[in-house]
Amino acid sequence: MRIRLIAVILLAFAFSGAPALAAEKQKKLPKPGWNMFSKDQDIQMGREYAQQVEKQFKVVDNRDLTEYINRIGQRLVKQGGLEQYQYPFFFKVVHEDSINAFALPGGPMFVHTGLIKAADNEGQIAGVLAHELSHVVLRHGTNQASKAQIAQLGAVLGGAMLGGGSLTGQLAQLGIGLGANSVLHKFSRGAESDADLLGAYTMAKAGYNPIEMARFFEKLQAEAGKSNKLVEFFTSTHPNPGNRVQAIEGQLPYMPRSDYNAAEGNLKSMQAAVTKLGPAPKPKQVAQGQGQGQGQGQGSQPPSNTPKPANVPVSSNLKVYQSSALSISYPDNWQASANQNSLTIAPAEGLLQGAIGYGVIVASAQSPNGRVNLQQDTQKLLQTIAQENAGAQLVQQPQSINISGSAAMVSQLKSTSPYANTAEIDTIITIDRGANLVYLICIAPEPDYSRFEPLYQQMVRSIRFK
Repeated sequence: MRIRLIAVILLAFAFSGAPALAAEKQKKLPKPGWNMFSKDQDIQMGREYAQQVEKQFKVVDNRDLTEYINRIGQRLVKQGGLEQYQYPFFFKVVHEDSINAFALPGGPMFVHTGLIKAADNEGQIAGVLAHELSHVVLRHGTNQASKAQIAQLGAVLGGAMLGGGSLTGQLAQLGIGLGANSVLHKFSRGAESDADLLGAYTMAKAGYNPIEMARFFEKLQAEAGKSNKLVEFFTSTHPNPGNRVQAIEGQLPYMPRSDYNAAEGNLKSMQAAVTKLGPAPKPKQVAQGQGQGQGQGQGSQPPSNTPKPANVPVSSNLKVYQSSALSISYPDNWQASANQNSLTIAPAEGLLQGAIGYGVIVASAQSPNGRVNLQQDTQKLLQTIAQENAGAQLVQQPQSINISGSAAMVSQLKSTSPYANTAEIDTIITIDRGANLVYLICIAPEPDYSRFEPLYQQMVRSIRFK
């Protein structure tokens, strides 16, 4: 199954960015959303990707510049309230003319010399850093990756699909890299609004004027309108949520008040130091899976000539997988790979690079509305799967059933199998667990589905919730 789910039911609460009203109330600070990656995996990924970045860009060997950016960053972390998230943040300056700074999952941040030159004051640099730090602590990069690659990631993060090696090497085989098209950097407008809001509060606590962040972003947006290529990457990966200045102004009465006179150095002297560096070198091209992975990010497809296994074994002996949330029986010659919010149960023969040909995926998602609407959420899930899989067709409308005492629905899709010249049947079962939607995807090529259907039904009937 080659699913790239971006299920509406999984979306974290996003601020609309609508114009601030006089009676606007204090907005609740955003929190990290649903994520298949663990916090430790965020940190591991960030460390591995940071090594790749340093192979591609020239890290500036200038003590004054490096210490200046580090003082701003650490001030935001320690005085701005981000220290509580306990990420190993570090900050480096890279010799690159484009106006940008980017933070990797888990904490590493790289600031372009072009950003230092373009800033009107230190508060604007702090604003970009606070915004990027907010993406880290809200885990927006891996949240995006989780929604885009939910089926494949369940096995990759559980360690069953791609075997050993680095985490980033495994993710590269799913098309998840560092390039401009990567889901790790393609933030939604909701994520941008969240990062603006948390970043603004962080700035205020650290002694910077929060308005400077919005002013600088609007300056970049204006430059983008003039086709300025120096801002192209930032504006393409950070969509403008609209009315940034008004949105932040509406929250100023609720932020910590100060003179907003924080200063960690003399910006003019730092800009002069950047000028002395001369023209930035052209970034180096690094091999796929080891560098930024340009052109990746929307999911790599498994080979179209992959043959279907001659025989996928199914043992009549079952064993039980148990977690703190549920238990389920499955053949004892299949593999069960669990992650934070998903479980993949499949035979070794059914696991391919970037796809699942045979097996069952079990996942859970918290409803952003606090309560699952089974019929609506099932329809949204089916629509999303169909949109993200070319040629997918609904062959069985949702029907009401009961699973372990909980209201549920069963539906069926027909789509393209990762095996050559073969269609696939995907039976999708959604279960109302109050604030959480539990769903199963039972997968097999169409010619074999009748052989696996009794097993899948038996597995579904065995589910017990705790």
